[in-house]
Amino acid sequence: TNYLFGHDYKCLITYFSSISEDGELYMWGKNSNGQLGLGRKAESIISAPTRVDCLVGACIKMVALGSEHSIALTDDGNVLSWGAGRCGRLGHGPRSGILGFSGSSSEYSPRLIKNFEDVKVKRVAAGLLHSACIDEQGSLFLFGEKTTDRLGFGEAKNTSIPSIVHELPFSEQVACGGYHTCVITSDGQLYTWGSNENGCLGLGFTDMVVTPERVENTFMKFPISEVSCGWKHTAAIAGGNLLTWGWGGANGTFFEDGLSSGGQLGHGTDLDSCQPIFVNIGKNIRALQVSCGFNHTGAIFELI
Repeated sequence: TNYLFGHDYKCLITYFSSISEDGELYMWGKNSNGQLGLGRKAESIISAPTRVDCLVGACIKMVALGSEHSIALTDDGNVLSWGAGRCGRLGHGPRSGILGFSGSSSEYSPRLIKNFEDVKVKRVAAGLLHSACIDEQGSLFLFGEKTTDRLGFGEAKNTSIPSIVHELPFSEQVACGGYHTCVITSDGQLYTWGSNENGCLGLGFTDMVVTPERVENTFMKFPISEVSCGWKHTAAIAGGNLLTWGWGGANGTFFEDGLSSGGQLGHGTDLDSCQPIFVNIGKNIRALQVSCGFNHTGAIFELI
């Protein structure tokens, strides 16, 4: 059973991707900064799924889409990124143009992140202006926008090369929101940090958090199996229960003339929540997967 809740007023992602059974990547939608990876001469709008030919043979295992950048993971653990590179979100390091002047920060075709050449990556994620990867050793790497306020490196500027986060134990999954990050560790614990607008970190308050902090809640007595981030809301699955928190839509951006742009938490209201709340779908039903968009949420359930 599939469920959707929320109002798709303005989706953060205006382009889409699909991976075929044999590992070929197809992309379509908005291509303003080369985020489709189809080359510099590609049209600004691609209206039908189009194969990324330069990746044929690479066997793509996973792809993550940010606001205008993309990150792909190959079957052998290599990571490629492309699209808008402002703030270092592509992970390729500083880039200079002719005579030392700053060049374009966009990549119009997939480019290998060289810092991962000796590392086998198993997970990738992309946010608004930052990106994340987890290697096979469970180490989390982050790169992108204003790490001192958003990502959790303490005193640092934007970082354009992958930098490890030492505060976490073995990491299994990572999700990036607009300006926040969530990680599930090997023992099923959930850690969050970054911007905490509308309570999207699920910690019971709305102050910014600059280092990973464990989410503790009544429903968190079960191991966390899935996590997904929207712009300012978050969803997770614990013991088959779906939990959501953060921006409900009634407060903040796009709330105009008494019309809510929300409902994405699925609680029957558009109010914010700064701590995880159980989404009541009904009895004898278990959540399997969840995914957040800009201000909407989708989940797959099964009857038990």
